[in-house]
Amino acid sequence: MVDFKRHLEEFPVEAILDERAATYGAFKDLARVAVRLRRVITEELRDRQKVLDPDMEEALVMICTKVARVVNGDPASIDQWRDVSGYAQLVADRLEGKIR
Repeated sequence: MVDFKRHLEEFPVEAILDERAATYGAFKDLARVAVRLRRVITEELRDRQKVLDPDMEEALVMICTKVARVVNGDPASIDQWRDVSGYAQLVADRLEGKIR
């Protein structure tokens, strides 16, 4: 179990937010990119009358956020690239019968 009180003492929210802003850029700018990406996907799905499974939808939401971090912040932040592939892999695994 995570000791949240200890975690907050060791990693103050302000320090975490400052670190994230240095890597990913201002949150308001990142959010603008992520929302625009999600809107394109949502509109295309609606126009094509497609409904995604919940894990597919959530993976795309998370991938949009990760792509927005790359676009808005440091594109050499390898964690974002790994996360994009990870969310896609979770859906691919589920489609093959592997639940994680």
